Amino acid sequence: MNHFYIPCLQKKSKSRRKQFGQGMTEYIIVVALIAVAAIGVFRLFGDTLREQMGGLAQEMSGQSGSDQIGNAQDAADAAVSQANTKKDLSNYSSGNQK
Repeated sequence: MNHFYIPCLQKKSKSRRKQFGQGMTEYIIVVALIAVAAIGVFRLFGDTLREQMGGLAQEMSGQSGSDQIGNAQDAADAAVSQANTKKDLSNYSSGNQK
């Protein structure tokens, strides 16, 4: 009876390792997709975020941050304009310059 019992345990162990590997692979794929999305959002709104943070730092130090806030608004307008631009293969390379 012991002889039959040991191979059954080995099969369960291999099955659990396969499930663990599949779960880890799915987790890595989800994390990679989130990272790509975050990079895209930061690329689109990065200038706005930097200018807003600069304005906040100026205001917290007791100085006027209106220049940085104005620059943030300009960067936000540029990001909206860029987001609304139709992108296809005919203008693919023209949108890559910053």
